[in-house]
Amino acid sequence: MTLQALRATTIHLDAVAKLFDAYRGFYGQPSNLEQSRTFIAERMAFNESAIFLVEDESGEALGFVQLYPTFSSIDAHRTWLLSDLFTTPAARGRGVGRLLMNTARDFAVETGAKGLVLETATDNFTAQGLYESLGWVRDTGYYTYLLDLRQG
Repeated sequence: MTLQALRATTIHLDAVAKLFDAYRGFYGQPSNLEQSRTFIAERMAFNESAIFLVEDESGEALGFVQLYPTFSSIDAHRTWLLSDLFTTPAARGRGVGRLLMNTARDFAVETGAKGLVLETATDNFTAQGLYESLGWVRDTGYYTYLLDLRQG
């Protein structure tokens, strides 16, 4: 059976929350399924993001991608921030990440966006290889800055 990505709705909340919690764990955050579920439920309830999910033929969630809308004042266009991409360890090497990336691209085209942007850890070489194989180009013209308001 061919894998397909679908737009996640509240029906998929628990599956996406579980994947999101594992995604956060990948980046060193402690597991907190309740917090992950609340966060995803809020994004869905307020239509603040677009989430796509891949399930296998038995309904097991294999991966997700979450996009947030953003806008470029300079270009006067919408751009989608590809904020989160995660596949379960068992799904890696099966084309799930590639399918999710292509689904994100197709969604951006359908919504008339200028493009997509993403950030990844500097040592996430596997993901970088995927992005570059799909035509993504590393931006060398801008620096990213962060102001952490939680630190005193």
